[in-house]
This record gives sequence, structure tokens and C-alpha cells, in this order.
Amino acid sequence: MPTPFLSAYWRHLVMLNYAVDPALFEPIVPRGVTLDLHDGQCYASIVGFLFQETRLKGIPIPGHMQFEELNLRFYVRRDAPDHARGLDHRRGVAFVKEVVPLSTIAFVARTLYNENYVAMPMRHHILSPEGCSRDSSTDLTRGDQVAFSFQTADGAWGEVGATVGGPPRALEPGSHEHFIAEHYWGYARQKDGGTVEYEVRHPPWRVFDAHSPVFSGNVAALYGETIAQALLGPPASVFVAEGSHVEVGDGVALP
Repeated sequence: MPTPFLSAYWRHLVMLNYAVDPALFEPIVPRGVTLDLHDGQCYASIVGFLFQETRLKGIPIPGHMQFEELNLRFYVRRDAPDHARGLDHRRGVAFVKEVVPLSTIAFVARTLYNENYVAMPMRHHILSPEGCSRDSSTDLTRGDQVAFSFQTADGAWGEVGATVGGPPRALEPGSHEHFIAEHYWGYARQKDGGTVEYEVRHPPWRVFDAHSPVFSGNVAALYGETIAQALLGPPASVFVAEGSHVEVGDGVALP
């Protein structure tokens, strides 16, 4: 890949995964891809994580190197070879909405990719089992509570979080966790009806089992009533990914 559009470390990814009716997302699937199911089930994931050491085209931008992101994504595939991974198809994600605390980041993503980025106040915390605050640059351990908070326009704060339940482990190919975490392509619908594809490169992640998931706040204000109803109740699964250095390529319009 030439100089990536964006490079950063993504760390401490809290993933809350919900089994949903495919009809929920079929109307917004980008052209040229189809919904990707696992064991016949459609999933959507609420993902909160940290950007660290962020660079655009290799250049660090003061005040924009570390920030939180919260996104709602679902899973798609494109019938085109993924040569880097030896697959005859490309496993990807499409986003319903992505929240960051920096309006400049949101503007750039909307302008260049037409991704549905919005800017809202955000914060995060990592608490040890004893309730002590931990630095976000440190590795997670059993019992750590990881949470990402967001503030909607009504002034209410919401939170996405989970508690680390064990040591990190490698993903098992074909497993549910592998399906959720290992995607290397992003797809964004464009205003003219087309689709932009971009590659996301990173080494395979390790994941922590997790428990005590939290998803609170004005979810309807974020995603609308229909999607909010689909995300009520406990998720089908929850885990925390370590993350890694990540490179995001330039967007390419699909033919």
C-alpha cells in the first residue's frame, strides 16, 4: 500500500454484538456488496475504541492525535479476490454512524468517504478491579473496566463498556469472534448511489473474553427508534480486542 490516508493505533476495542433481522440493514447496504452472515445470522456491532498517534498521509496533526470513536457497524462481503489474505472474496464492514469528539475529523471523513461521521463530546476511562484509573497506553488485564462515553444533543451522557474477563487469546478462524473482528475492507455509500471501497490493514488481533456489558444513553437520538429497538436487551456476545497499528487506504469507487 502507498502512504496510507490514515494511520493510527486502535486500542482497547469494546465490541458489543447484536443478532438482528437482516431487513434492518438491507435498505442501506452499499451497492456492489451483500450482507455477510455468520452461521446464518446477521450481526451488528457497537464498537468503542481509542485512536492514538493518528496521522493523515503520514503527518501528525496537533490536537488530533488521540481521541475516542464509537461506531455502529454491520458486516458485508464483496465477490472480488482478497489477494493479501488468500480469499476469493472481500470481507468488510459498512457503518450506520461513527461518532468522534473532533469536528475536523468528522468533516474530513464525510467529505472524502461520505461516511456518516458526527462530532459529539466524548470521554473514556479504564478502571482497575480496585477502582483506580489506569492510563490508556497500558495493556489491559483481568478485571479492568473499559468504557467510552458520548453526549447527545439533549445533554444526556451514554456509555458503552465491558469488563475484561481473562487474558488475551488469538482468534480461532471460523469462530464467532473471528467473524466479528477480522474485516479488512470498508464500504461507504455515496451521494450518487455508488460505493467507495477502502482497505484497512492491521495484524490479526487478540481478544479478551469480557462480561458485564453496558450500553446506555439516548440510543434513539443516535440511530433512530427502529435501530434502537433492535439494540435493546443484552448483546449476543461481548469481547474486547487489543487492537494494533492500523493503516487505512484511500477510497476507490467501485465500478
